Amino acid sequence: MRKVLWTAAAAAFVFTAGYWAGQVQTAHAQSKRVFELRTYHTLDGKLDALHARFRNHTVKLFEKHGITNIGYFSPQDPPLAGKTLIYLLAHPNREAAKKNFDAFRKDPAWLKARDESEKSGKIVEKVESVFLDPTDFSALK
Repeated sequence: MRKVLWTAAAAAFVFTAGYWAGQVQTAHAQSKRVFELRTYHTLDGKLDALHARFRNHTVKLFEKHGITNIGYFSPQDPPLAGKTLIYLLAHPNREAAKKNFDAFRKDPAWLKARDESEKSGKIVEKVESVFLDPTDFSALK
């Protein structure tokens, strides 16, 4: 009888462990989206104009073109404070990121918003973009 119970317990453990391992692998396989960390360095005195452009236009236009907004941040410490916008986007994959950004850049609403915001001169000095894969222990997948 003991042997039967031990065998049943072992089988249940193996099944459960296999089930959860499969769930983790499935979750990892389904989390193929990529993240993009973008950093905008503004020209002196232009951060407020960039914030207004994102707040009033860019965020909505990203959504329209299939780009997922994750978060927008302003650094607290020099030398980046007061002249830098850092934000995180998500894309289904790198190919979709390129396709969606190409469509965004051609959107007449974006072109109008960009031109309006730059009536008195350029806002952004430099843009940096880094594509990221989430780790298996990341809360974002």
